[in-house]
Amino acid sequence: CLLNFLGADFRFASYVHNHMVLQKEPAGAVIWGYGISGATVTVTLCQDQETIMKKETSVKAHSNSWMVILDPMKPGGSYEVMAQQTLGRMNFTLRVHDVLFGDVWLCSGQSNMQMTVSQIFNATSELSNTAAYQSVRILSVSLVQAQQELEDLAEVDLQWSKPTAKNLGHGNFQYMSAVCWLFGRYLYDTLQYPIGLIASSWGGTPIEAWSSGRSLKACGVPSSLLTLVHFMDFRFIPSDFVTGPSEYSVLWNAMIHPLHNMTLKGVIWYQGEANINLNRDLYNCTFPALIEDWRETFHRGSQGQTERFFPFGFVQLSSYLSATSDDKFPQIRWHQTADFGYVPNLRMPNTFMAVAMDLGDRNSPFGSIHTRDKQTVAYRLHLGARAVAYGEKKLIFQGPLPEKIELLADKGLLNLTYSQQIHVQRQDDKTFEISCCENRQCKWLPALMNTFSTQTLALNISSCHDTLVAVRYAWATWPCEYKQCPLYHPTSTLPAPPFIALITNQIPGNHSKVAK
Repeated sequence: CLLNFLGADFRFASYVHNHMVLQKEPAGAVIWGYGISGATVTVTLCQDQETIMKKETSVKAHSNSWMVILDPMKPGGSYEVMAQQTLGRMNFTLRVHDVLFGDVWLCSGQSNMQMTVSQIFNATSELSNTAAYQSVRILSVSLVQAQQELEDLAEVDLQWSKPTAKNLGHGNFQYMSAVCWLFGRYLYDTLQYPIGLIASSWGGTPIEAWSSGRSLKACGVPSSLLTLVHFMDFRFIPSDFVTGPSEYSVLWNAMIHPLHNMTLKGVIWYQGEANINLNRDLYNCTFPALIEDWRETFHRGSQGQTERFFPFGFVQLSSYLSATSDDKFPQIRWHQTADFGYVPNLRMPNTFMAVAMDLGDRNSPFGSIHTRDKQTVAYRLHLGARAVAYGEKKLIFQGPLPEKIELLADKGLLNLTYSQQIHVQRQDDKTFEISCCENRQCKWLPALMNTFSTQTLALNISSCHDTLVAVRYAWATWPCEYKQCPLYHPTSTLPAPPFIALITNQIPGNHSKVAK
């Protein structure tokens, strides 16, 4: 009996499993698990019966855990990982096979990240397109909450697997995340080496649930008791936005922290809808703070193997058919960039963003907030990854933003000079607006697009007879129909992101509380 007990206590961490992808060079992959305090654990990496390397460690007394860091490996495979626990004269051996080395990406957020491949456009053909992608491996974390930080996952919905139609389309909002899968597929097309994808998302969840207490405290987020009172009263929180766990840190504790020992390449994130009515004004702090805290925790947990400032990509909120005409969605979009309007920026280094406001889906059976075109979302996201995470030079990964704004009052024009070439897809009189002030009373008025060239655009501001203080673009919950926003980059077809700017300082991104 004692023998069985000692053997039962020896195991790999929940996500060290057959078919897994481990992070390739220049980092060393972490392998860890649990064992008997004081025992010796030897981890061996083999290929075709040949030993590639051996690492030895001992089981720590307080946590009963063990960890080794493998030497950096070139991408490829497959390999076998063997762990042997020795205590006195007793030996126990664990094995996982078909292990690949490549890049490991963690995908997190709420329901737009959770939407599976079976819920998107052309689902049937997407589900069957797996033969060429057997080196893109997938893992889906179970929906679990915890009051304290867990060291290992309590449960896994889909253990490391090769992609199949069944595990890519296993029910609505289950697994596998479509954005995660398509992002990995696009990366594989470019990189041609293994990609590991870990989906850990939960629909209808605010950023506070995914944040550690440390990062919430750093942003002065009000105590959760207050919030829970608000959640009881749906005059404050429309139930269609917050449908999942909203208690602070519960998903960080159970669905993110348990992964912090692993060596990662980067993270992609799609969240924000659930903060429309919850601490919206703090999102420009809570989101950069979450990124910083995740980076620090994963770097420390992996003994410095995960880069301290690993690349972090995210999707800016798409569109939503709302009964009200407030500007809460545009505010979150702006706050997602820490009020700069673009990334990377000083507060959000090594980040990349996919703009999605032009992908509105009026007829989505899952509600207009759940756009079915996840292919374009993932494609735009992978462009950012190629530029920011993989250092691809001269690759355009975001749409045009104005770099200079000039008021030509005598001509009744506001001149915008863009950082890149612009393609004016259509002219309208509502996507651009100007803030016109009289006696400190300001109102937003539509500004007609007047003339344009390859990099400049003039707005007719004759509707403002008083002081012109600000300009904004696409500042609406639903700024345009599908792929029909006014401005795009001519060759990359990337939409110009939304922005708001004071006229006086003529640089977008300096102010977010203009003409409220």
